[in-house]
Amino acid sequence: MAFKFEELRVWEMAISLSAEVNVLIKTFPLEERFVLSSQFQRAADSVALNIAEGSTGQSTAEFKKFLGYSIRSGIEVISCLYLGKKRGIIYEEDFSKLYTTYESLIIKIQALKNSF
Repeated sequence: MAFKFEELRVWEMAISLSAEVNVLIKTFPLEERFVLSSQFQRAADSVALNIAEGSTGQSTAEFKKFLGYSIRSGIEVISCLYLGKKRGIIYEEDFSKLYTTYESLIIKIQALKNSF
């Protein structure tokens, strides 16, 4: 593997979760395409993208800053889950599964950030 982030389990987990979000938002009604769907996918993608961006060629302080951005994007995903649930377009099973998995990912990213 050529890049440091490719060896990080949190990055791999974030990539997988972003794919899961993509599958979920495809079930949303068309009127949500440029509203919640777009924001949801961008937040999910941003978790992985910030891990990657911060890990390569950056100082430890910069990497920690980008891990913080990644955590914030994960929190944004959780908020999107709540919005979707409130609007009746995310069902409890999908909500619970993604909520629990993102919560775990955020904890792991925080642990990585604290390990420096």
